[in-house]
Amino acid sequence: MKLEQLTITSSFVVLADGLDNPKGLGFGPDGSLYVTEAGTGGDGASIPSPSGQGFLRYGTSGAIAKIENGTAKRIVTGLPSLAFPDGSGAAGPHDIKFDTTGKPYVLIGYAADPALRDTTLGNTDLGKIIKLDFKTNSWTTVADIAKYELTHNPDGNDVVSNPLAFLIDDDKIVVVDPGANDLLSVGIDGSHLQHIAVLPQQILTHPIFPGSNSENFDRGHAPPPNAYRNAPQSQITIQSVPTGVAKGPDGAYYITTFTGFPFPEGEAKIYRVDANGQLAVYADDFTQLIDLAFNTQGDLYVLQHMNQSGWKGKPDGSLIKIAQDGTRTTLLNGDGLVTPSAMTIGPDNALYVINRGGLPGKGQVIKIEDPSAMEL
Repeated sequence: MKLEQLTITSSFVVLADGLDNPKGLGFGPDGSLYVTEAGTGGDGASIPSPSGQGFLRYGTSGAIAKIENGTAKRIVTGLPSLAFPDGSGAAGPHDIKFDTTGKPYVLIGYAADPALRDTTLGNTDLGKIIKLDFKTNSWTTVADIAKYELTHNPDGNDVVSNPLAFLIDDDKIVVVDPGANDLLSVGIDGSHLQHIAVLPQQILTHPIFPGSNSENFDRGHAPPPNAYRNAPQSQITIQSVPTGVAKGPDGAYYITTFTGFPFPEGEAKIYRVDANGQLAVYADDFTQLIDLAFNTQGDLYVLQHMNQSGWKGKPDGSLIKIAQDGTRTTLLNGDGLVTPSAMTIGPDNALYVINRGGLPGKGQVIKIEDPSAMEL
């Protein structure tokens, strides 16, 4: 991992660079920012990727980095990681949050068939929530999200699990699993694991599919460009693919969606989930949403992973603010923001974003110091 001093660009400050597939971040009780690195897999056993584009190799290259005083340092290493041999398409440590007592919890991704995990990879914490001990570089398992998908499969589609993001709501952990297309909850003690809601499928009319010259931007989760060459062109059903979750000022949960292949532009939505698990569309007309966060005034910040269908080969992302009255303001559009993967609002009210997420050795953590001053 490359460590750098603060670097000023036209739009943001780079706090850390050279991270391996960074996926999530959160502030600890000490005021420091912690980042999960999904790693680059390893030389262990392999399993087929659900995308049909090769095999994912197991290793223990996942890590947790701490950013403090302008430098980054890995403080936990040896966490599970699964990736293609070149380090792309990684699943591993995906998100980190702290409970009210300051204990850190980490969500470990998987992105494959849960049945293959125990039979092929052995005893691993892929697809689980763990509780860390920073002092001893050790952890305990809290809940098995991938196993829940294997035994329950709430959406009734392919059995795939890839828990990506979570929040801690008092004594409860709330998780989005884009592989399973659901929102789940479990006690911080591991009790009462259950799904809260299943994200609906979408009907896509006159879909646009990638051609033979399209960019293969995500081998881990997207089929190859020619996979739908002979697909019906009038109407298809696609998955919603939940990617981020936040608790709103009204107590409801809000979920961003990425949408499934062929990643249509303008079809990603933000859903609101009430206390009864009822879903409603809160906002729509986005493309490949990846995360969201509310500020103390109740405004919602939304992170767009790519502004166009990923296979077009244009990785620029954007940061959008949705005011309480529904007004939308684009705060950052491209200008160095490339395939961002997560965000959080710091104690200083600045926005902290993972930039170049999903890229081995190239991931960044950036700081947008005054979002309101950037409004266009």
